[in-house]
Amino acid sequence: MVNTQQTAVLEVKNLSVALVATGNDIISEIDFTLQAGEVLGLVGESGSGKTTLSSALLGYTRHGAKIISGYVILNGQDILKLSDQQIRQIRGRRVAHVAQDPGTALNPALKIGQQFDELLEVHQPELTKAAHKQKILKILKEVGLASDNEFLKRYPHQLSGGQQQRVLLALAFILQPQLIILDEPTTALDVTTQSLVLNIIRQLCQEYQVAAIYVSHDLTVIKDIAHRVIVLYSGRIAEDAWLENLFEQPRHPYSFGLIQAIPDVAEKRELNPIQGHAPSPNHRSLGCAFSDRCAHATAKCRTARPHLASVEGAVHPHFIACHHPDWYLDTAPVHAANILNDSVLHIQDNVLRAAGINAWYGQHQVLFDVSLQIQRGECLALVGESGSGKTTLSKAIAGINESVTGELTLEGQTVPFQAKNRSLKQRHKLQYIFQNPYKALNPIHTIEHTLTKVVQHFFKTSATETAQRVSDVLKQVSLPDQIKYAYPRDLSGGERQRIAIARALLCQPDILICDEITSALDVSVQASILKLLQQLQQQGVTILFVTHNLGVVRAIADRVAVLQKGKIVETGDTDQVLSNPKHPYTQLLLAHAPSLFKTPSKTVSEQQLSCV
Repeated sequence: MVNTQQTAVLEVKNLSVALVATGNDIISEIDFTLQAGEVLGLVGESGSGKTTLSSALLGYTRHGAKIISGYVILNGQDILKLSDQQIRQIRGRRVAHVAQDPGTALNPALKIGQQFDELLEVHQPELTKAAHKQKILKILKEVGLASDNEFLKRYPHQLSGGQQQRVLLALAFILQPQLIILDEPTTALDVTTQSLVLNIIRQLCQEYQVAAIYVSHDLTVIKDIAHRVIVLYSGRIAEDAWLENLFEQPRHPYSFGLIQAIPDVAEKRELNPIQGHAPSPNHRSLGCAFSDRCAHATAKCRTARPHLASVEGAVHPHFIACHHPDWYLDTAPVHAANILNDSVLHIQDNVLRAAGINAWYGQHQVLFDVSLQIQRGECLALVGESGSGKTTLSKAIAGINESVTGELTLEGQTVPFQAKNRSLKQRHKLQYIFQNPYKALNPIHTIEHTLTKVVQHFFKTSATETAQRVSDVLKQVSLPDQIKYAYPRDLSGGERQRIAIARALLCQPDILICDEITSALDVSVQASILKLLQQLQQQGVTILFVTHNLGVVRAIADRVAVLQKGKIVETGDTDQVLSNPKHPYTQLLLAHAPSLFKTPSKTVSEQQLSCV
């Protein structure tokens, strides 16, 4: 437990950031303190202000925004009063940042050793080259990477995603900063790699007594890493609580809603997405910003804004911004999960069958004699670590992987592995939703143009009917109709992913292949998408769901196939595999899966570190 009596490393007072054009605030009245060695979780939906707040703590705002008030005091020094040159000097040395995507954060043209050398030469030029080398090798060992010259000669593209992320952690911690900001550093990682990276962060923060802010939309990860949690909504703090208080009894309706929307690997339960959308800075009400989505809102909530106040009787400091702090007394405890009765799957026939699939990247074989079948209306989850072959297999089935052999049948009819050789009907009935929606959407077309073209390509409809189909599908994926006038660059990552899902749904497919489509989504949006997929299943749509999130698997899948190094090592009914796994690899995945209802693994072996 962090000592709350010591002097704060970071004090944030009345921090507000506003849009330059309108003056409307993006975040406002942000107040909190952070102690040495303390990890603060910063959570909230897309648009809540997480990224704006974490950037402001570095003295930075995106184009079109500015810091209009407040203080960010780092060890007694207000960094917002520093010049640009002074701020650049403290970034990296006193305040470090770990980005979500290590592939773009690391310089692809520089070897790993050169990136460490550049950092040390800028911030610690007084040290000798020998001292630099010693520091580099020490930090590499601490993050579980090879501490030798051979590793330092590699380029970023020669490392796995987990290794790249640990290089970023080493770069952030090597100067022993006072504060480190981690922006969703494990979002794209599989469960075992994620668990190991979280353990490293925890150990380094404790060893170097670094205060950390961990930004995430995944509350199961926050439960695994943080001491304290701030829940942001519409640019303001909705709740500020110690970890145990938040998860045992959240006191703000929004926090409660987020936790209720989380799928969990430990048990299957009903997911309850928060209805509606968070308001933009230009469309906030005079009262509580959450009032339009809150079942407990009254007239006062819609006209008077609540301010952060201490919770009466709390053992640890606990603050909420709510006019009705006793609303929870009539609500069941959040940890009392609503267990679902498994519905019986009425199997009609095998809609898709793959037999003896082998696949290569260049000369490297990545799939070995893989066979599977999916029944109509079924959801089959394909799970495994990064590099196990999940995406390769799903792309082979979709017809977008060239080097494939084997046999693939769709509704009893053999289909070629190349999509260009398939009929229009076959392409129309099998749709693929990519993990990265930004690369999948044309940046020069509006959302309306993108979706309209899909309808026009597959269906002969009037302009009025086409427009109605576009509006209907946007409603299906929980997006406002006016979003169709935006471009992909104008949307958040979660919004872009929902557009990608909408585009696939417009094709009215029989089979949907979903490649990690919920990994970047807020838990509430994720819950709404999973409910949507369940509804599609009831209508007869078959789903192949590729994911590393075992909580999502528990919530949506009928069966699971576990891939390891290009081979299926275990398959079976979801509850059977996740509750009583037989293969050691499946057991390893489950041991490291984050959960609200089980104790996370906090041990890291050198053998495990060397594998990711």
